Parts: sequence; structure tokens; C-alpha cells
Amino acid sequence: MTQDVWLPLPPEEIKGLPGGPNYLFWDGDQQEFPGDPADCAVYVVPYMKPVPVRTRPLERMTRLRVIQTLTAGVDDITADLSLVAPGVRLCNARGVHETSTAELALTLTLASLRGIPGFVRAQDDERWQGDFRPALADRTVLIVGYGAIGAAIEDRLTPFEVGRVSRVARSGRTTARGIVHPLTELPALLPESDVVILSTPLTDGTRGLVDAGFLARMKDGALLVNVARGPVVDTGALLRELESGRLTAALDVTDPEPLPPGHPLWRAPGVLITPHVGGPSSAFRPRAERLLVDQLTRFVNHEPLRNVVLTTGA
Repeated sequence: MTQDVWLPLPPEEIKGLPGGPNYLFWDGDQQEFPGDPADCAVYVVPYMKPVPVRTRPLERMTRLRVIQTLTAGVDDITADLSLVAPGVRLCNARGVHETSTAELALTLTLASLRGIPGFVRAQDDERWQGDFRPALADRTVLIVGYGAIGAAIEDRLTPFEVGRVSRVARSGRTTARGIVHPLTELPALLPESDVVILSTPLTDGTRGLVDAGFLARMKDGALLVNVARGPVVDTGALLRELESGRLTAALDVTDPEPLPPGHPLWRAPGVLITPHVGGPSSAFRPRAERLLVDQLTRFVNHEPLRNVVLTTGA
């Protein structure tokens, strides 16, 4: 029996897809499904669509074997896995977003430290307004969440002559670059860090990780950069620190998200906000296509899949 594979990219535009499956295009914009969801074996989740759109066909995909996201985080899908039968492998997009997200993390850090938002506002008013700002050079940077994206961020920090990079992950280990500290050592590292970059996935263990206590341990004048997920940070606690002027922040993600008009975070002092654009760039499409070709080739040839986060019912 031919198995359907639902793709959010037109299959004729992806070079190297293996023969065998019946490839159907569905990016979530079409109300009608491209085929019977019951015949779908591999569901590649539409990218940058609302969660109800992405999860809408899951309940009817009774023969599903693989869910492949095009996001690094899978928290939006795991919340709806009760709709899926046991034995379905959920895979994330490790290898797709490291480049873009790390670029944005560095962009936010540099723009915030060097006061670029203020210069843009001065340009709008045709004011020549100089300022003396901190450099990234000689700063101590703490990366919280040292997976593939965290490592890619460090790759890009290295040429900027940072003073020291500290790394934190759920469990400690040693890498070629040095020690990765476990989360239990985070409180001792925060007071030493000039810049704290969040790149951790959203899990039960990281939701609300950056709370009032976390922020209080950060040194005066430190910068918090969030390219992880909004709910990793307690927005109320962050607002209090921003409004006091003690900390600054650069946020690609917020809680709530999208940030609604009138929310106090928009006008809080010392904050730079981008609208969750860490992943979508020109680097996304070629890396996503390479992942899909490799993953589907593995599926057709009954080889182990990459990036398996979990198997339902296991």
C-alpha cells in the first residue's frame, strides 16, 4: 500500500526526495486536506502557522508513523500528542535553525550593548546623538541551554574577543571548548555574567526558569537575551527589573506571544524586541530541504531516523 507523506513545501521543488511515498502538499493555508489523513504515514508540520492549524489533522491520522517538525522546539506539538496513537516518532529540526538563531542572538546582543535602538530613533528625528556604550569585547557571556543552538552561538561569539563564555545545560559535561555546567550551578554563575543568553528548549523544567530569583542574581547592568521561548521568562518579574533600570533585555520571544498592543513590555526601558524571527531567514529553506530528503530517505529505507525526541506511548 502506498503511504502518503504530507509536506509543507511543494514536493516538486525539493530535489532528491526518495521514490515510493505519495507526496502531498499541505502548508496549513488550505482548508481542505490534500488527501485522507488516515493514509498519512509521515506528517511534516507546517512552519510558522498557528498551533490549531498545525495540529488539526493529527486526530484523523490513524496510520501515522512519524511527525517531523521544522522547528527546533516541539513544545507546541507535545501538548497535543494525546491525539496520536502509540508508536509515532516525533522528530525535531535539529540542524536547521542553528545558523539563523545564533546570528540573531549575536545581533540582539550587539545591538543592545551598542545602543542601536537609540541611534535608530535619533536618526528618525534627524539628531546626531553620540554615546559611549559597552562593547561585547571583554564581557563575560553565559549561555543557558547549551545544545546545538547554544554551541552555534558560542561559535559566533568567539571572534568578538569576549572575556569568557560560561555554558549551562540540564546536565553537566565536558566539551572540546570546556565545561558545560549543570543547571544546579546556574545561581553561582549569574552574578559573574555581563550577558545571559537563553537558548534552552521549553520544558516543564525550564518554564519560568528566569524568575524573580534568577533575575535578582544577575549583576547590575547585565543584559538578558532570549532566543528560546517566551514562557522560559517570568514576564512580570522581568518588567520590574527593566522598569527599575537595573537590567536590560533583548527578546525575540515573549510571553504572551504575539505581544499584544498596549502590553507594558513594548515600552519598558532598556528592552529590544523582535517578533520571533530567530528561525525564518534565507538560511531556513535549504537546510529544511536537506533535512527532509535525508529523513525521508531513512524512512523509506527503514533506517534509524534523526532527531527523534520521543515515541508516543513509550
